[in-house]
Amino acid sequence: MNEPTRLSWTDVRDKIRARILSRTYGPGDKLPRDEDIAQEFGCARTTVHRAMQDLSQIGLVERKRKGGTHVRLDPVTRATFDIPITRREVEQRGSKYDYQLISRKMEQTPLPVMARFGIQRPVEMLRIKALHLADNCPYIFEDRWVDTRSNADILDADLIRESANEWLVRNKPYSRVDVRFYAMNAEGESAEYLSTREGTALFVIERTTWIGDDPITTVQAVAAPGYQLLAQG
Repeated sequence: MNEPTRLSWTDVRDKIRARILSRTYGPGDKLPRDEDIAQEFGCARTTVHRAMQDLSQIGLVERKRKGGTHVRLDPVTRATFDIPITRREVEQRGSKYDYQLISRKMEQTPLPVMARFGIQRPVEMLRIKALHLADNCPYIFEDRWVDTRSNADILDADLIRESANEWLVRNKPYSRVDVRFYAMNAEGESAEYLSTREGTALFVIERTTWIGDDPITTVQAVAAPGYQLLAQG
C-alpha cells in the first residue's frame, strides 16, 4: 500500500496563496498558526515556515514575532508586478495628491478592450474615467474597464472619495497581469484632461489583470508630460 505523498514547501505555499487569491483569507486577516497549518496539511512545521517565508518575500503576507502572520492590506501587488497606488506615488514624491472622478457608467466593451481581455463577444462592463493630480496639476488620466461579474462589489464603492485604482489594489488580488508601455500623441480627452496641446507625446501604461480565467480590470493610464517611471529592485 502506497503511503500518501508529503507536501513540499512549494505545495504549501501554493495552497496558502490560492486561499489568499480566493479571499478565503482576506486583506488584514490573521492566518492560522504554523503548527495548525502543518497539522491540517500533514507536513512538518519547518515546511510551513519555509512556505510562509516565501509568501512574505513576495509581498503576500506579513510576519511579526509574537504577532503572527497576516495577509497584507495590499496583497499580491508585488507577486508579479508592482501595481502602484497613485495617491502613494504622488505623496512619496513630496506632492499634494488630489483625484477627480470624471465618469462611471456601464458600457459594452469595444474591440480593443475585448482583445486585452481575450474575450470573443462584447459584454457590459463598468467604464471609469478619472484624473489624478499632483500639486493641483494633471498627473495621470485613467480610462478603465472593470468586469463586474467578478467584481460586483465595486458597484457599491464610493469612487468619488477613493479612486478605482486604490480600491482595486486593496480589494482585488490578482493571479495574472499583463503590462504594456508605449507612447501616444495627445488628442481629444487625453489632451483636454492633461492640459496639453494635441500632438504632444505622452507616456502610457496599460495594465490588464485576471483572477484565474476571470477578467478583473484593464486600464489605460496616460501620464502628463514630464512623468517619470521609477522602478526599484
